[in-house]
Amino acid sequence: MPGPTKYLRRLALAAAAAAGMSLLAVPMASATPSPVDQPVRTTGCQRPSPVPAGVTTLRSLTSGGLVREYTVHVPARYRSSRPYPLVLSFHGHKRTSKYQEELSGFSAYDAISVYPQGLPGTDGESAWTGAPYSAAADDVLFTSDLLNTLQRELCVDSRRIYATGKSNGGGFVGVLACRMPGRIAAFAPVAGAFYPQGGECRPSRPAPILDFHGTADATIPYAGNPAKGLPTLPDWLAAWADRNGCSPRPIQYSPKADVTVQRWLGCSLQHYRIEGAGHVWPSTGPNNDSATPTVIDATPVIWKFLLAHRLR
Repeated sequence: MPGPTKYLRRLALAAAAAAGMSLLAVPMASATPSPVDQPVRTTGCQRPSPVPAGVTTLRSLTSGGLVREYTVHVPARYRSSRPYPLVLSFHGHKRTSKYQEELSGFSAYDAISVYPQGLPGTDGESAWTGAPYSAAADDVLFTSDLLNTLQRELCVDSRRIYATGKSNGGGFVGVLACRMPGRIAAFAPVAGAFYPQGGECRPSRPAPILDFHGTADATIPYAGNPAKGLPTLPDWLAAWADRNGCSPRPIQYSPKADVTVQRWLGCSLQHYRIEGAGHVWPSTGPNNDSATPTVIDATPVIWKFLLAHRLR
């Protein structure tokens, strides 16, 4: 895969070209496409996979008139006769799908793992809808279109589609929880940037959410940033507890030193507070975010939470 700078430059040129073509086109009367917030029947079972098993492959599609890219990894023993869970893992601001795959590590699991690529935003760096610096593109529609494509081509379990992401990608997962909980079964933001630009949140159903955040995060502070409109984590969680119909106060416990887990009764909302952790994807070993390990691995905890949920 090309380096981040060339990768993003290529995406910017492709987006500009697609936007230019869309200006020249004069379509007949047609409805504006919108994201699908309900289960969609998978038709990709019993078909040959368009991507090789056991390796990560770069793919593209057109969404909202723009060429969009993503990488996809199917298990080495993928069988088209068996429906697989699918996890979307969204990178942070300035990052790439390759970086996010290495960071989150979902390709090691028995699932279809997908790493979408954000478009260059107002600062020329990759970003997702919901941030003040994101591109003028509908990433919620892109997510819906991407799922449509994947369900046509691969044997996806339509009841077990999940979304996770880091930083701006985690903030976008929060947007998806507001906009697509009828199609995505559970959500897991890590160090999420929950900007007000994400818009109003009126989910069609309670959205199962697992959240990770470090208390020493200087990029997206645990205590929020009023100047940027970033809420405190307790306020963001309280808002979701209200939307999901949870008990107002969580129970909490500490599974290990420097980790506090909060769980709200009456719904599926959990939060992991990592004392002293910065703006990182928690890992007990060095990773792309930091050479300094934390006391817990986020990925296996997230995976267990996700698999506990499926759409009815």
